[in-house]
Amino acid sequence: MSYTIDRLIEGATFDEVDARTRAALQDAGFGVLTEIDVKATMKKKIDKDMDPYTILGACNPAMAWQAIGLEERVGAMLPCNVILRSVEGGVEVSAIDPVASMSAIENDAMTSVAGEVRDMLAKAVDAI
Repeated sequence: MSYTIDRLIEGATFDEVDARTRAALQDAGFGVLTEIDVKATMKKKIDKDMDPYTILGACNPAMAWQAIGLEERVGAMLPCNVILRSVEGGVEVSAIDPVASMSAIENDAMTSVAGEVRDMLAKAVDAI
């Protein structure tokens, strides 16, 4: 089982894909709660250079509310991370597959919620 939902975007800059990703997430009901510029962090912390790599922490409040109602500690696994990284041929967007990440929780209702969120994230990735 893959743990991410992936798409390679060709013919666009990193900044264009970043903007398109944020718009697609918003259209799917997600907000970006956190943002980590991994490239800048690696340079600052350990003086290492790398290609552009950003982690967006996306959250759909209604789905998060539902999940927390089912499992109070599920917040340790939230938000849903979406990464953008420069690769040969374009920019790859990868969103966590919530079904894979929540598989450690033995709760059928949580599995159902994770499936709904996966479908929402897949639709967002497809829309980029």
